[in-house]
Amino acid sequence: MAEECRDERFLYMISCFRPRLKQFIRVQPVLDRLPSLSPEDRERVRAAALQRGEVEGAEELLRAVERGPRGCGWFHEFLQALEQGGCRLAACYVNPSLSQLPSATEEADHDLCVHLVQLLHSTLVDKMQTVQVAEKCLQMGIFQEDDLDRIHTVTDNRGNRDGARELLSRIVQKKDWFSPFLVALRETQHGDLADDLSGNTGETENRQNGMKNSTNEETEVTSQLGYAVAEDLKQQENVNGSFSSENSVSETSIGKNSLVPESDVSIGDGSVSNLNENLGQSCTTSDSEEDEVESRVSPEPDLILRDYQMEVAKPALNGENIIICLPTGSGKTRVAVYITKDHLDRKKRASEPGKVIVLVNKVPLVEQHLRKEFNPFLKRWYQVIGLSGDSQLKISFPEVVRRNDVIISTAQILENSLLNAAKEDEEGVHLSDFSLIIIDECHHTQKEGVYNNIMRRYLKEKRKNRKLAKENKPLIPQPQILGLTASPGVGGATSNSKAEEHILKICANLDARRIMTVKEHASQLKNQVKEPYKKTVIADDKRRDPFRERITEIMSEIQNYCQLYPKSEFGTQPYEQWVIREEKKAAKEEKRKERVCAEHLKKYNDALQINDTIRMVDAYNHLNNFYKEEKSKKTVTSDDDDDDEPAVSKQDETDEFLIGLFQAKKKQLKELARKPEYENEKLIQLRNTLMEEFTKTEEPRGIIFTKTRLSAFALFQWIKDNPKFEEVGIKAHYLIGAGHNSEIKPMTQNEQREVIDKFRGGSVNLLIATTVAEEGLDIKECNIVIRYGLVTNEIAMLQARGRARADESTYALVASSVSGAVEREDVNIFREKMMYKAIERVQNMPQEEYLDKIENLQLQSIVEKQMKAKRDQQKTYKKTPSLVTFLCKNCHKPVCSGEDIQVIENMHHVSVKKDFQTLYHTKENKTLQDKHADYQTNGEIICKDCGQAWGNMMVHRGLDLPCLKIRNFVVVFEDKKTTKHIFKKWGELPIKFPSLDYAAHCPSSDED
Repeated sequence: MAEECRDERFLYMISCFRPRLKQFIRVQPVLDRLPSLSPEDRERVRAAALQRGEVEGAEELLRAVERGPRGCGWFHEFLQALEQGGCRLAACYVNPSLSQLPSATEEADHDLCVHLVQLLHSTLVDKMQTVQVAEKCLQMGIFQEDDLDRIHTVTDNRGNRDGARELLSRIVQKKDWFSPFLVALRETQHGDLADDLSGNTGETENRQNGMKNSTNEETEVTSQLGYAVAEDLKQQENVNGSFSSENSVSETSIGKNSLVPESDVSIGDGSVSNLNENLGQSCTTSDSEEDEVESRVSPEPDLILRDYQMEVAKPALNGENIIICLPTGSGKTRVAVYITKDHLDRKKRASEPGKVIVLVNKVPLVEQHLRKEFNPFLKRWYQVIGLSGDSQLKISFPEVVRRNDVIISTAQILENSLLNAAKEDEEGVHLSDFSLIIIDECHHTQKEGVYNNIMRRYLKEKRKNRKLAKENKPLIPQPQILGLTASPGVGGATSNSKAEEHILKICANLDARRIMTVKEHASQLKNQVKEPYKKTVIADDKRRDPFRERITEIMSEIQNYCQLYPKSEFGTQPYEQWVIREEKKAAKEEKRKERVCAEHLKKYNDALQINDTIRMVDAYNHLNNFYKEEKSKKTVTSDDDDDDEPAVSKQDETDEFLIGLFQAKKKQLKELARKPEYENEKLIQLRNTLMEEFTKTEEPRGIIFTKTRLSAFALFQWIKDNPKFEEVGIKAHYLIGAGHNSEIKPMTQNEQREVIDKFRGGSVNLLIATTVAEEGLDIKECNIVIRYGLVTNEIAMLQARGRARADESTYALVASSVSGAVEREDVNIFREKMMYKAIERVQNMPQEEYLDKIENLQLQSIVEKQMKAKRDQQKTYKKTPSLVTFLCKNCHKPVCSGEDIQVIENMHHVSVKKDFQTLYHTKENKTLQDKHADYQTNGEIICKDCGQAWGNMMVHRGLDLPCLKIRNFVVVFEDKKTTKHIFKKWGELPIKFPSLDYAAHCPSSDED
């Protein structure tokens, strides 16, 4: 019984002081001293520390300790591991005897000393000789060998400054560290640093030196510096009710791995609420000790809504399906958290099952919502988890749903599991497993989007329930639906009636009884969400552009050569669409000359668009890289190991003409690209706008939105190459998407997160972003948002403008006078007004009329889906593989038959044709190398006769297989009549290919 009581007290101490423990625990040394911890738990803890930092590793370790199993003496082992692993201060907090628990005064002293280090952090990092101080700290018993080894490693690998950061992050975790640290500084010739830290009076060090025998004198801070810090701490406490002493050096400026996520700052974990009552009944503890612990538990952040937030939340709190429409930066997600907690609390009180799933449309939003909103406010009462395609889970999605109360997930994961539930041999989930579904950025719930596919199931079940109700049969339980959006848009409407219909469709798709906007408390919302100053900067296009003139001359020569004459202007999108159509048409008709010329014309058109947006040199580089690659493809060396064999040119007359034409003009283009007098006028206007905005505010932060990854990267390079930007304090970085369908290397989710974190922290103050940053991502308030020639729709405009929400912020459009961007922006402003009017009309509609319209639109949506499914069924798999042949897109030689194609993991189409390798060469895949692809490839495969790319070699379970891209082939159907087609994706081909027969292609071996 005593052992059980002790265990409970130990768990209680962990729950009370969790935030401090997470700061004071060094994971690896403690893990090494916990032999009873299971290998699975050990690996989980180690992975968390490695991937997400020490604080998250410590959290995982505490969870493992709480989970058990707890054999005899388990808490004693953990205590010893903390003490022997150099975490004595953490050990003081978990010892159930309370004999070593630091008093409130000692805690305040510790925090004061930490704050002093924070204030002088940059001075310490700059001036401290790290290794000398660390070795002295080891001699004095402050550090252990583990600490010294780590500091040595960091200093050797990353330099003295990073070593100093590592030293400081470790020393503040030690018990009674401050006074010995000052001694160590003085004994290593750092007396000036010690004087700075102690305020030159020695008073602060005396405070910690005599902690155990405190006197009245020790409670006074007499040094000016100490007094200022104490006052600063008091002010912070007054300003923020949830301030707690965890605000230490390890969670601010020291070491990347020591950053404490917002969700970890001030919340206990687990079901601590009943522990106190149980302890009171089963343990013999004095009231004063209990009160001491209770008074020291870190407070939870308050989940309180502003009046305007409560106004839009009310119907959802009454269980209605609604859409909440609040502008960017007004706290939509906080409203969703409040509704979630209220919903689960009500279900708990009624003893009914409650489960909430929050659906998002972008992977980074999963972690963002989990870390910043749902976990901090809910984790004490409910199990919260985040899931995306990036999550490395050992258990199935249905099991995750069973184990947790709140699941934040990308919509596709839910959709996949709903599809699995319809299969007999698969485990899946049903919509009835949830009691509340929250759909973030719900304006995407339309057409064939994944949100709409999920909601169509819901609507079908709703109609089925009506039928079941008439038959007096049990109904299918249906979840409540909550949609969140900053702007539902008007769906391209040009009239008020069409805009109203669009709003009604979104409401119908989400089965919303009403769409909520702020009315009663509009003035409060206006104060909360600042409207930026808007301006339009027009670039004058009257300057001469000889670079463009040379490019158009080359394009005209190519058009005359291949007798192709467009009706569109060079450098426009209609021209691009025309040239793509011509390329496809020529490929099907086996007109190689026209096809290749069309491909090259597209590259020149790209160069004109780059020249209009960025620098001439970027356009020149784009063309130069393309022709380098073309030359490389058309010059093929033998696959044999004979190095003496000369390279063979595969250029035909057309290739020679096109490559020769570029080579002849190359020098002239290069010279023109270097002449600043012909530089893009838009760039000059962008530079002026940036200079003006970044010099008029103290802490400027901005985002430039641009159309393509190439332009984002090129603008970043332009800013880096121009020292004037650095002089005014601009620190730029690009932020682009994670997809692989571009020539520019994509950003991983981690890279995106890292850039956004730098932007939040201030080490980057200008983001150059594609549309990835417009919607949803948690990006710090900006005082300058520039749309650089990029105008899409009214939703994107509102999202981008919503990023400019700092005081006195500016929203600017920089565009050329003939681009049409200014006119499109005016259209968007008109559509925005149209949208708000349409929402108002829908809100004012009589309820009966509204519900009648919604029901008709829902029925229409279900019928449309059924018709589409029938059409898809008719065209899918109606042809057999033997009916098709694949021709090289460039030289039209037969490559393989449909019977030679097999599929790996329903995705990768490989050729298993015998002697297929005699038809192609392999070459280094520069694109994948440039993108630093993290999967194994053996290079690109190209046609042996003409150098046309076909696909890539891939390695599958030890087999080298040629993986083909269908867009590189002409597909010939030998049915009733022979037809030829070009496809972008394998999924467009109405044929089902068999899965790879691994055994048939695995090299046989007689060895055991």
